[in-house]
Amino acid sequence: MTASYRRWVVVVTWAAVVVAALMAFALVMSIVFLVWADRDTRDAAYGYLALVLWVAIAAGVPVLIAVTIAARNMRRRVREWSRAGNTPS
Repeated sequence: MTASYRRWVVVVTWAAVVVAALMAFALVMSIVFLVWADRDTRDAAYGYLALVLWVAIAAGVPVLIAVTIAARNMRRRVREWSRAGNTPS
């Protein structure tokens, strides 16, 4: 297990965290946009922005799943490698 591989484990793990945080933020903002759109008919464009965010969330779910699975597998490999008594190279 190289030091480069262990660095990539951290990068991929943080990528999953960032994607999840962005999706949570998009969900909250879409709800805020819907409230604004419902408040006044002149602000109806916010409803369309909420729809755009929902499409972005739907497109981001497969990315989040893929990055999370990759990070989990990479972390498991590193953990098994270190448990086997191997020294990092």
